[in-house]
Amino acid sequence: MIALAGLFLAAFLAATPLPLNSELAFLGLQAAGWGLGPLLAVASIGNTLGSCVTYGLGRWLGDRRDHRWFPLKPDQMAKAEGWFNRWGLWLLLLSWAPMGDIIVAMAGVLRVPVPVFVILVAIAKTGRYIALGWLGAVAFGG
Repeated sequence: MIALAGLFLAAFLAATPLPLNSELAFLGLQAAGWGLGPLLAVASIGNTLGSCVTYGLGRWLGDRRDHRWFPLKPDQMAKAEGWFNRWGLWLLLLSWAPMGDIIVAMAGVLRVPVPVFVILVAIAKTGRYIALGWLGAVAFGG
């Protein structure tokens, strides 16, 4: 159980602005013989909840757009909003990819409805771990 708690923590933190990843923990536990079902459930839930934290930070930052310390200048924010509006909510299906935290935070800034956000991010995060689990099974012969 401690191993799964460690995976949950790694997956959770990896989905926040902290520069961490969970793939090594996932693959390490898979190589050690842990079943794919528990690994997928724990990693997916942890990573989705971590994305909810990043989304919340985005919402909080979005309320402070007029402050001088806001990370984007108004022209950069307009460009980001245009990009997000052009591609729509489906961008959240890339939340697993490098720089996905920016998409997640932007969803918070733009106040994407929470249920829609959670569903799309959960699909993306779970899909990534399914692919990772498949690769692990190929690599580890099981």
